[in-house]
Amino acid sequence: MLIGMPSSDPIGKRSNQESCELAGPNEFEMAKKQEGNFIKKCHEQSSRKRNFLGRSSIKNQSAMEYLMTYGWAILIIAVVLVALFQMGVFNSANFAPKAQPGSCQVFRTVASTSLEGTCNNELPQYVAHFSGASNILMPNSNLQMPVTVTGWVNPTGTSTQFVYYDGAATGYPQFGVYIYSEIAAECPSQDVYPTLPVTPNSFNFFAVTFTSTNTIFYLNSKTQTVSVTCSDTPGTYISVIGQKPSGSFSLSGSVSNIQIYNTSLSASDVASLYYEGIGGVPQDIQNLVGWWPLNGNANDYSGNNNNGAATNVIYSGSWTNGYSAP
Repeated sequence: MLIGMPSSDPIGKRSNQESCELAGPNEFEMAKKQEGNFIKKCHEQSSRKRNFLGRSSIKNQSAMEYLMTYGWAILIIAVVLVALFQMGVFNSANFAPKAQPGSCQVFRTVASTSLEGTCNNELPQYVAHFSGASNILMPNSNLQMPVTVTGWVNPTGTSTQFVYYDGAATGYPQFGVYIYSEIAAECPSQDVYPTLPVTPNSFNFFAVTFTSTNTIFYLNSKTQTVSVTCSDTPGTYISVIGQKPSGSFSLSGSVSNIQIYNTSLSASDVASLYYEGIGGVPQDIQNLVGWWPLNGNANDYSGNNNNGAATNVIYSGSWTNGYSAP
């Protein structure tokens, strides 16, 4: 083959020796230059790739270091916030103004009966806590049907425990309200059970109206009427909050704002008591027999001077955790 003659064998496919011998100076220099450019491009691409991977690695490492540094702090803060929420720290009731004991009461004169003082349904400063061996003994009563008993109760469990008892020292009471999973009642002849379950470790509003033909139950916003014949017997009876006179079926939990009326409160009056909340003032003061807010004492603020005597009752100011405003 003569030098300078065209060939079907490109330079890149010849042997190194043959290529060097047959290629002219220009062809050889061009090939060498192209090879150098190719190698340079490869180095540049490899360098860019290494730089990109390096930067990505640095970013990933920084992200991991951030998570390791601050992730535990974020987790701890979240756990603390959940714990504080469950403890009721963020409950709005903690920040609401509280009524002082006796700040609102009923005054009775021959001419009129009226509520006087700061009577704006403020939350009480205290509630009465019953340990399972506590009671508040009120003066003897002579209640006759119809009768309505209302209040707020926060039981620690749902075993049988009396909230209010009015009757003889033994046997069935004239009027009794107790917890038996549901809110339940006793009249002189029998027990009366609706299907309104009580929520333990939370404040439950209750109202029970006793008539000769039926018993009407209210629990929070729900109501149920049970047809039952109850006949009371006129007389003077023992009234107790927190257990029976014998000391049995004692309440374990907290109680607030017990009100007793010698009338059947209307459904709208009961609804008003519920939506006013745990510090709600009485609705029908003309027929109000007793009003024990239990806000720091067992005094009766109905104007009828039926003050109670407390035994082993603690008036607690740390009570809002179990309360949610209606």
